[in-house]
Amino acid sequence: MLAQLLRRFKYIPYHIILWVLVWLFYVYFFSYNTENQSFVFWFSSSLLPVTIAATYTFSYEIIPNYLLKQKYALCALYSLYTMIGSLFLIMLIVFFGFMIKAYFNVETMPLLTRNFVFVLILVYLVVGVVSFINLLKHHYNTRNQNKILQNKILEGKLLLKQRELHYLKQQIHPHFLFNILNTVYAFALKKSEETPALVLKLSNLLDYVLHQIEKPLVSIYDEVTYIESYIGLESIRFKDTVRLRFEKEIETDKQVPPMLFMAYIENAFKHGGGRDGILDIFIKLRSTSTLLLFTIENTVGNTSEEKSNHGIGLQNSRKRLETVYPDSFELSTKRTDAQFLLNLSIMYKDEKI
Repeated sequence: MLAQLLRRFKYIPYHIILWVLVWLFYVYFFSYNTENQSFVFWFSSSLLPVTIAATYTFSYEIIPNYLLKQKYALCALYSLYTMIGSLFLIMLIVFFGFMIKAYFNVETMPLLTRNFVFVLILVYLVVGVVSFINLLKHHYNTRNQNKILQNKILEGKLLLKQRELHYLKQQIHPHFLFNILNTVYAFALKKSEETPALVLKLSNLLDYVLHQIEKPLVSIYDEVTYIESYIGLESIRFKDTVRLRFEKEIETDKQVPPMLFMAYIENAFKHGGGRDGILDIFIKLRSTSTLLLFTIENTVGNTSEEKSNHGIGLQNSRKRLETVYPDSFELSTKRTDAQFLLNLSIMYKDEKI
């Protein structure tokens, strides 16, 4: 309440300056071709309260409460009332000026004060200009308030988006670690000679997971290196039971969310199979300046889960895509008795998340 009062008091000097200038404006015009300055001062001073009342009525009552709220009938009605009231007061001022100040002698009145139409035009010129300036000010303030509100809404959406992405990445993080730790554990139980190499590859993967997962975007080259490390680890795990081919074509260094493709690659290793006991996996990644294309194709065996493509990892990956690339990606899957195919295409956008 105090702040509002202080804000209002802050503008009082500006209003005083405005009306002093209007009074000087009246004095200047009504002084044309006359030496009766006392009449001019009195006449200008008498018109000023009428001008102020009409201006504030339009600026702070009719325009904001009726015109801007599209209540045009009431706006026209109250405008008419205001004009009739001010017209009546101006007539009284001219009449009393003629009767009291000029002693019923019109010749002693300054030339321009005798012309009632001119006086009316001059008053409403001031009313119109000041009201129009207030209208522009209102539109400017409204536009600024709308921008502030829109920015707050966008900031809120961005915060929700970041929290959702963080939540999804935190789900992907332990899910992935659980899978690769199981792999190392299985090799350790077998006392395999490849366990040290496996641990080394695992350390590289963990370094990427721990340091890159919190970033909103990473280089596509870093993501490719990570994929190569992961499939290298899985190749050691599966040995001769997997045939894997990874093709990549990177034209420009674009930014992508970290571990964007891992759920699909994990899914191929986890749920893939082959009728001859051999798992065939083909991965292709192509990135241009505007488009990213990812394809993964793997064979499936008779015991493969029919709904393997509905796991937590895949669901979270789709949610990430919907959050980061809304209306900018296409994800399709196709399953046959012997094969599972996934295609992902993303139109790159401004790399800010």
